[in-house]
Amino acid sequence: MPQSARPTEVFEWDSGRQRRVLDELAAEEPLEIRVNGEPISVTMRTPGDDFELAAGFLITEGVITQREQIARIAFALGPDGEPSGNLVDVTLATGEQLDQHRLDRHFVASSSCGICGKASIDRVRARNIERPSDCFAVDPDMLIGLPDALRSNQRIFGRTGGLHAAALFDQDGVLVAIREDIGRHNAVDKVIGHAVLACGLPLSERILMVSGRGGFEIVQKALVAGVPIVASVSAPSSLAVQLARDYGLTLVGFLRGVRFIIYAGESRLIRCAPQ
Repeated sequence: MPQSARPTEVFEWDSGRQRRVLDELAAEEPLEIRVNGEPISVTMRTPGDDFELAAGFLITEGVITQREQIARIAFALGPDGEPSGNLVDVTLATGEQLDQHRLDRHFVASSSCGICGKASIDRVRARNIERPSDCFAVDPDMLIGLPDALRSNQRIFGRTGGLHAAALFDQDGVLVAIREDIGRHNAVDKVIGHAVLACGLPLSERILMVSGRGGFEIVQKALVAGVPIVASVSAPSSLAVQLARDYGLTLVGFLRGVRFIIYAGESRLIRCAPQ
């Protein structure tokens, strides 16, 4: 099975001194996702939590809409006739059919950009995605502790320094689940897939925290999952902000130290009125 981190020998330069040391690299390998044996996606990912990645991808990309449509997830057979850790096949429940018009383009993703050039807000609207619940609010002071909680639980990042993370927190800032991947969008799909397989959707009482920037696809995936608040340590994109505002999602960026910026949906943050 593919490993999430791999050792390698490197030269270290430190204040004029050099030495050969053993380092660890975040692994990056292709994962082919199949539905009923039919390939629909290839994504570059960090191996691990691949069933959750497949489930999250199918949900957030609209291939399926609920957990009950999945009958089984398993590693598929490779060319040698043995199960391959880079091939995942999702078997749909009896009577469920793959909606071909939702596969009107070939899903090919890379670790750097997600599914490049695909998404527009009009396309999101065409999927009839509902607005997240307005009955969820949090104390702004609680948000300040999320980056440290995220970082301290990034197990593979601590070894490699080369992974993004996505985590779900509850209303009190308690960590519910965290997943890591070399791709931001994959980390989000993994943590949403975990929720799909464990308890189902919507995640109407959860906060999604990501280690990088809040891009359009992350906001889109959060909306599909019913997440009302998305926070990131870096900046969102203009399209992400527009989508969040259009759908009433709370979008927080530059969450660092005791400061953050609310780009959309400030009503969910208690004491959010300007002082």
